[in-house]
Amino acid sequence: MNPFDLQVNGYAGTDFNGDNLTAESLHHACEALAEDGCDAILATFITDEIPTLERRIGKLVELREKDELACRIITGIHIEGPFINPIKGYVGAHPPQAVKPANVDDAKRLLAAAGGLAKLVTLAPEHDEGSKTTAFLASQGVTISAGHCDPSLDQLSAACDAGLTMFTHLGNGCPIQMHRHDNIIQRALSLHDRLWLCFIPDGVHVPFFVLKNWLAGIGLERTIFVTDAISAARLGPGRYTLAGWDILIGEDLVARSPDGTHFVGSTVTVPRIKANAFAELGMSDADLKQVLDVNPRLAVKS
Repeated sequence: MNPFDLQVNGYAGTDFNGDNLTAESLHHACEALAEDGCDAILATFITDEIPTLERRIGKLVELREKDELACRIITGIHIEGPFINPIKGYVGAHPPQAVKPANVDDAKRLLAAAGGLAKLVTLAPEHDEGSKTTAFLASQGVTISAGHCDPSLDQLSAACDAGLTMFTHLGNGCPIQMHRHDNIIQRALSLHDRLWLCFIPDGVHVPFFVLKNWLAGIGLERTIFVTDAISAARLGPGRYTLAGWDILIGEDLVARSPDGTHFVGSTVTVPRIKANAFAELGMSDADLKQVLDVNPRLAVKS
């Protein structure tokens, strides 16, 4: 098994989203990922002002090119935002002041900063008028994922028609309280034959009994497990950062916002995902290979 993690914001003390990324810290994160059995990742950048994203993405690209291990581990970039839903609950840990409607001009700037490494973009279909940005990104060979969003079923279906093929960390990036039937989780599940559905299997972002229900309904053919790891992953309790956030990790190893109202990424690792899958989800080695290795590589061409 060669796990390919589509969502890694940082690792082992290194924050990809910070302004202090160095060659040493990038190499350290890649060493830790390799030691934990992660074959490849998409370095993930969350919402910020476009110039800030350009600078941070460009810095990682520059450092990566000079490091053989980083080139092997970081096979692409996942841009999560800023084209998401700014409403509280849906915006999650992303800074709402930097959120903006999807548009082709800004998408072009972000792709240029990534220097051909942008493989996945998460956006809100309801904030992409006419699915124009989705269609543009698809034309550039980028995988487009819905996330931090609340499109109607018609809007989500239209986005699929334009090239949307994935849903980012389903069950998260949405309010705790929603309509019991007509909500974004149920809409995404109803389109599981058209979408790769990504989950964070840590028992916190989605309780294991809920995840078991969903997997039983949709099967593993379109399921992908991700860590959504931040700099605190692989480390113990303490204070860490993600794109300027001051994050407190408690004894339960859960990453929460300073006010404790929502999660800020995850500290789960591939070894912990495997342990959870065996103990809590009743999965086999073959099942894990499908959701950690085969499916991610089918969904995103790295």
